Amino acid sequence: MLSLIICTYNRDKYIYSCLKSIAENNYDPENYEVLLINNNSTDKTEAECRRFQQDYPDIPYKYFMETNQGLSHARNRGIKEANGDILVFLDDDAFVGKEYLKNLQENIEKHPDWAAFGGKITPVFENGKPPKWLSKWTYSWVSAIDMGKDVRLFEGEKYPTGANMGILKKTLEKVGNFNVKLGRSKKNLMGGEEKDIFNRIKNIGGKIYWFPNIKVQHVIPENRTTDSYIIRLGLGVGMSERLRTLAISRVKYLNRIFFEALKWSASMVLFAFYLLKLQPQKGSKLLLFRWNVTKGLLLGEQL
Repeated sequence: MLSLIICTYNRDKYIYSCLKSIAENNYDPENYEVLLINNNSTDKTEAECRRFQQDYPDIPYKYFMETNQGLSHARNRGIKEANGDILVFLDDDAFVGKEYLKNLQENIEKHPDWAAFGGKITPVFENGKPPKWLSKWTYSWVSAIDMGKDVRLFEGEKYPTGANMGILKKTLEKVGNFNVKLGRSKKNLMGGEEKDIFNRIKNIGGKIYWFPNIKVQHVIPENRTTDSYIIRLGLGVGMSERLRTLAISRVKYLNRIFFEALKWSASMVLFAFYLLKLQPQKGSKLLLFRWNVTKGLLLGEQL
């Protein structure tokens, strides 16, 4: 059975549409369940969730309040409450297509050796147009991912994005749940919990598949395209990488600092490239992001 886990914090504007997109799938309700984990929302999220339950009484839907703040806490609560052996994680501002569940079932039947998967995420900009700084190098800043039309494995440093991913429950029984010291909490943009858990899966030889027809559209509000957001995102990435690698070993942390230096070299090359193409915003935002990643990586909690 599929367990679709949606963790939410103050997304009353989108959560009903997110749940509705799942309910409109042509898929037997006996073969899946929807778990909504409310992580201390202070807006009208609870009322919107009740409205969904009233409008779609035939959908197997469960609502939980998780009082420990943080996305990793909420996801772990979803894992605890799930009855399915296939755990699917969706963002509260992401909308699935009508063939999502059917396509997912077909993919996992064709690839029975899967341990986890990730699917395509297409950004939908709330103001109707992408920011001028968007490029293939910054696509992930808006939680977007597209690895092509063919099924393949996530290899090397590639791993699924949290707005559209899944993990086999028996895989988690081997590697453990999400690290609650990592991941977003309220307005802080710490990350790393997904990279951490997928690295653990890779370390035991688990296969992580890219399923291209498992698609969602992900809303990107205008405030996620500003310089202040890029700064906070960079700091969050750097701080989470510091925590994640130091938890493994000091050598791992020093290796990550060396890798950061290599990324600086690449960022400077790209900056020069975009200047020559008369697209300075694409290059300057790469440097803004890199600077703040480095600050978070080196200074961590001192910030």
